[in-house]
Amino acid sequence: MPVEIRQLTTMSELYEMQKVEAAVWQMDPIPVHQTFTAMHHGGIILGAFEEDQMVGFLYSFAGFDRKASYLCSHMMGMLPGYRMNGLGEALKFKQAEIARTLGYDMITWTYDPLESRNAYVNLHKLGAVGAIYHPNHYGDMADELNHGLPTDRFQIKWELGEKKSVQPATWDIELVLLDGGRHGEPIIKKHLETGDVIDSSTYFVAIPADFQTMKQADFTLAKSWRQETGKVFKKLFDHGFQARDLLRTKEEAYSYYVFTK
Repeated sequence: MPVEIRQLTTMSELYEMQKVEAAVWQMDPIPVHQTFTAMHHGGIILGAFEEDQMVGFLYSFAGFDRKASYLCSHMMGMLPGYRMNGLGEALKFKQAEIARTLGYDMITWTYDPLESRNAYVNLHKLGAVGAIYHPNHYGDMADELNHGLPTDRFQIKWELGEKKSVQPATWDIELVLLDGGRHGEPIIKKHLETGDVIDSSTYFVAIPADFQTMKQADFTLAKSWRQETGKVFKKLFDHGFQARDLLRTKEEAYSYYVFTK
């Protein structure tokens, strides 16, 4: 059966969303009184339905930064079996479609920069930009995906009035700042010590192709990737770089961020 995506409008639908949220995140769901208020004050809440069963959701609320209003896309979740078929991408495009009709020009959200599938959708498929790096953004979290590691995040900015215009990056091994070693370890190829001048407009940074599988198999190795990528990410963002794309193939053990100014 095809999955239908539609905007949630009732309290009963929000209670159904709570069930999906609890199943996905193993945490107490967002209170319905909060999602209900957001829904009626500029927020957009979408549900994905197979027949009458909700199998996914996307929750967003209105934001303001003293300059302009925008949409904060706070949480997306899908039941197992619905996560690898393009549903997340479809939810985001539906969100953008509705956001435009409400007058929003930009949507922002955060994601774990070591999650290559999310990075690929956000940067490559949607054409959004990893604009800000937040080390340990949420502090310690107890859910299965985040437990035990700093919650580093990239903040995405998706300008709805712009089409992706960045040309595909020309691969150059000399511009790889961090790569994966023969045994899966992260290796910083060019040391970015304080005071060094970054003299290229493009750099590449490797991340594991499947960070969660690595974390389950070798937690110490996963922690090393968090620490080492954090050093490189901070240096790049401090020098005005942004994450523009992700180079990814299913057969490779690593994916590569493309950072440009």
